Amino acid sequence: MDRWKLTLRQRRQLERQLQATSDARVYKRTLALLEYNRGRSLPEIAASLSVTRQSVYNWISAYRRHQIPSALGDAPRSGRPHVWSKERQRLLRSLLETSPDRLGYFAVNWTVPLLQEQIERKSGLRLSEDTIRRELQRQRYVWKRYRYVLEPDPDLEKKTQNQAVDPQFEFGNGCFDRR
Repeated sequence: MDRWKLTLRQRRQLERQLQATSDARVYKRTLALLEYNRGRSLPEIAASLSVTRQSVYNWISAYRRHQIPSALGDAPRSGRPHVWSKERQRLLRSLLETSPDRLGYFAVNWTVPLLQEQIERKSGLRLSEDTIRRELQRQRYVWKRYRYVLEPDPDLEKKTQNQAVDPQFEFGNGCFDRR
């Protein structure tokens, strides 16, 4: 690769980008260009950044082609496909509207492991508990614990002697409820 020098304006733009970016990849690519401009060789830069020489060469070529610092950013990608199809979302909603005991479980409220098992039975896909929890959150379901209120103790005043006591406490299982 022929030696190429940045103009003063280009170098300053890259230095500003180096200080301003929060993206580690852009930081590494910008640093590679600045190091190359300082006279370091491609193998030295690649070794110091723990990348291949080809990567450094590609970053330099991309910048030379476009002549703007944003050329060092990643192109948009589609990412991993979403596992929650409309059909699975409807299945989850219909399960939450039905009591698990009606489907043969010895439970009256859904838990994430029970939902996981039933979704696998119906769709053939075993989703992680975290995946199910995230979808429940996206659908605005929250886990609510039952609150049991005890009958007031007739001798409470004698026992506490001017201490404030909340007769409610949390106990038992909960259920999923919409916000």
